[in-house]
Amino acid sequence: MRGTIRFLLGETERTISGLSPAMTVLEWLRTEARACGTKEGCAEGDCGACTVVLGEVTDGRLRYRAVNACILFLPALDGRQLLTVEHLRGPDGALHPVQQALVEQHASQCGFCTPGFVMSLFALYHAGAGVDRQAVLEALAGNLCRCTGYRPIVDAALATCGGPPAGRFADAAEATAARLLALDSGEALAVTHETGRYLAPRTLDQLDGLMQTWPDATVLAGGTDVGLWVTKQHRALPTVIALEQVAGLAGVSETDGVLSIGAGVTYEDALAVLNGHWPEFGRMLRRLGSRQIRNRGTIGGNVANASPIGDTPPALIALGATLVLRSSGGQRRIAAEDFFLGYRKTALAKGEYLAGIEIPLPATGQLFAVYKVSKRFEQDISAVCGAFAITLAGGKVASARIAYGGMAAVPKRCTETEASLIGQDWTQDSVAAAMAVLDGELTPISDMRASEAYRSLVARNLLLRFHLETAQETTAAVRLTEVAA
Repeated sequence: MRGTIRFLLGETERTISGLSPAMTVLEWLRTEARACGTKEGCAEGDCGACTVVLGEVTDGRLRYRAVNACILFLPALDGRQLLTVEHLRGPDGALHPVQQALVEQHASQCGFCTPGFVMSLFALYHAGAGVDRQAVLEALAGNLCRCTGYRPIVDAALATCGGPPAGRFADAAEATAARLLALDSGEALAVTHETGRYLAPRTLDQLDGLMQTWPDATVLAGGTDVGLWVTKQHRALPTVIALEQVAGLAGVSETDGVLSIGAGVTYEDALAVLNGHWPEFGRMLRRLGSRQIRNRGTIGGNVANASPIGDTPPALIALGATLVLRSSGGQRRIAAEDFFLGYRKTALAKGEYLAGIEIPLPATGQLFAVYKVSKRFEQDISAVCGAFAITLAGGKVASARIAYGGMAAVPKRCTETEASLIGQDWTQDSVAAAMAVLDGELTPISDMRASEAYRSLVARNLLLRFHLETAQETTAAVRLTEVAA
């Protein structure tokens, strides 16, 4: 195993050792690299002032992604290119096109947030995809500005992004990809320091062995929650086992009517396929976190973290997902609803880890929705998250799965409410009866986000909303069929 972190800082190859593996990239940039254009605003991946761009080789080509440096641990740079606002100016002093557009649109006042906006726009520019206003707003959802206002920033994005990328970064993409591939020796990473160790295996067998040796290690996927343990709670992490380099956890596939998602797959990489099968799931993921968060966070991490406010578990439970758990002794499968045993307690045994998620593809007639209720529309913690999946046959409910999150210590599947619906006509009367059953099945809590009474009312109304929306869809489909006939 290799004990040094190797990456490109701009165009310069860097090798780092002797630093705490829990040091964030933001701290390293400002204190060690003296690259102070990247700012700290919130230290929790919410404001975007710390946004930097990582370049990595995916499917043979260089891909740039915006990420939050404040919750990204230094070893995650291994094998990648790190770009900050300092790297964008050309050798002749010329600004990058997105920087120039921000100047021309008068899109900066105090400038504290501007470097983060620049880097988010840099990633959007080099994605080379067509953009409209909505695409720009989504790309910038993780960047907050107190004084400029967003209109000139959005105008700058619309003026520059959306066409084929040009300039020295685009011209050097192939050469940069070759340099990054040359950095990759195929070795697992093992960074040790007096403050702790960071282990990044490359294969499932290596991961199995490390989990057997250090069963109490902190298992790290994207780090969008674990990073806060360090920046906000100042917790020590004696041993970290990182999953992102494990090839066996990075795949998305469809086989025999099942969608399989590896535990190391990021939200952003899973978004397209989930949105293709369940558009409501895709919409919820876009609200779950900013582009910076989705570029690092994983669905597997959201599940294994076992936070009661995780937004993907209710959807997965409603869809009948199965979790694949693995250890050096083999692997086993468990229903998603059986994985959560208590507050941040799961069915994982010592030395075991979540390897993947299996979701049955939609059956004919399946209706599905997931609703996230929060104070802010984007990037906020749910007060209530409700997910619903039913199938209809002849206007009657043939099957039903209902789950809620954010209500109590664990996500809850509401089997009694489901049973009250099965065999009934999909009408408002049957839903009203089910809402009464739901009242007795849920035991919501009161906290800073919502009261028990509010959560109970919202939970009932989300079931009603699901009926109103899907009943309209069903009626419309019947009418269309009648017209076509």
